[in-house]
Amino acid sequence: MATMQHTRLHRFSSPCSSSDSSPAVASKLWIRGRSVPSGVKITSSSSRWSSRITAVLSQKEPVAQENGAVELDTSLSPRVAALRPSKTMAISDQATALVQAGVPIVRLAAGEPDFDTPEVIAEAGRKAIQEGFTRYTPNAGTMELRSAIVHKLQEENGLTYKTDEILVSNGAKQCITQAVLSVCSPGDEVIIPAPYWVSYPEMARLADAKPVVVQTSLTDDFLLTPDALSAVLTEKSRLLILCSPSNPTGSVYSQQMLDAIAKIVAKHPRLLVLSDEIYEHIIYSPAKHTSFAALPGMWERTLTVNGFSKAFAMTGWRLGYLAAPKRFVTACNKVQSQLTSGASSISQKAGVAAMGLGFAGGEAVAKMVEAFQERRDFMVRRLKSLKGVKLSVPQGAFYLFPDFSAYYGSEAQGFGTILDSESLCKFFLEKAQVALVPGDAFGEPRCVRISYAASMESLKTAMDSIEQSLTLINIE
Repeated sequence: MATMQHTRLHRFSSPCSSSDSSPAVASKLWIRGRSVPSGVKITSSSSRWSSRITAVLSQKEPVAQENGAVELDTSLSPRVAALRPSKTMAISDQATALVQAGVPIVRLAAGEPDFDTPEVIAEAGRKAIQEGFTRYTPNAGTMELRSAIVHKLQEENGLTYKTDEILVSNGAKQCITQAVLSVCSPGDEVIIPAPYWVSYPEMARLADAKPVVVQTSLTDDFLLTPDALSAVLTEKSRLLILCSPSNPTGSVYSQQMLDAIAKIVAKHPRLLVLSDEIYEHIIYSPAKHTSFAALPGMWERTLTVNGFSKAFAMTGWRLGYLAAPKRFVTACNKVQSQLTSGASSISQKAGVAAMGLGFAGGEAVAKMVEAFQERRDFMVRRLKSLKGVKLSVPQGAFYLFPDFSAYYGSEAQGFGTILDSESLCKFFLEKAQVALVPGDAFGEPRCVRISYAASMESLKTAMDSIEQSLTLINIE
């Protein structure tokens, strides 16, 4: 057998522009037939999977042949060049490629439920196809689905909207992007509490707005405090993005905290709020979800985004919605009409079925939430038993965001120095065969994101491997 190369993984990032100032992004690691830049190496001294990991992550990109033709200008728009690729998607793709190559990676990187879509929803999709409901729908969505959303928001969230104040899109991500594009002008500031979902800052940049990141702390459960918000608001502040329950921390804002934030928002006539409520049903007692638009005086300035992906295990159906005052919905609808047009007719029929499951998704969603809570409790116990790890217990969603910074600067046997969250995640991928996401992707480099949307068996395997691999690192 050939001797295995003792080299090291250096970058998780997928391709991006050279204008990105982050060294972690500039030194790119590509997969699935794309090139690995010179200097990127892969290490393994003990794992029997290292040679296969090396092979999968070291595939070369085909080189164009010289034909004497005039060189084509392949430059990109500065707006696009300024965007950074999603690190969660890059790592998920890498983990998938490794699994397809036969490496037993436990994938805890993607934010996707491991459950199948509830059968009644899937059947509605099949029926739509069988009955020929496969044509374009109105750009804003079918009246049937928008009416169901209006009913849901009134019954569950205490929010009153008309059907022309609802816009159905191809996923909540499209809703957020269109909202930012519609309300932000060049030079406007978008206030983003960190840790944040990876796409928020890039959406602001796409709109030529400036993301203003506000750091939070683990001791405050990674929640934005009123004082921290007040400190960054200026006359350029246009949009505050709140996500509760939060990706990546699982933190949930109480109504009392949201009331305090609303009082500050009310003092700024230009300031709007985008409330990302995609995880609202995945919440653990005694925590309760509060819609920001339901607070006094906030309906007029709040754009509420929700969808079907997380609570109903419908990530592949690509269906989300925006609820907001008509002026904002009309603007977003106009953007959507020139981008994608309406969402899939089949998915919209499935969405109607999802809305018909009952309050908060009924028994089908309740069973999934019960399983998520059991997994959360298991993971919290295991993580708290690890030396040097700090943790805020999540109250919703299906993520943990532990602080592993006690391991930074330490030497790992057969690996090298653990420099930061990215190198720690490379260490876990190589030595534990577990895929996690570095915290710097979410604006908090001391942490890593762990998704527990996986079977209990997979979680036990992952934690056993992580615990064993940490014995290779000696911390004081």
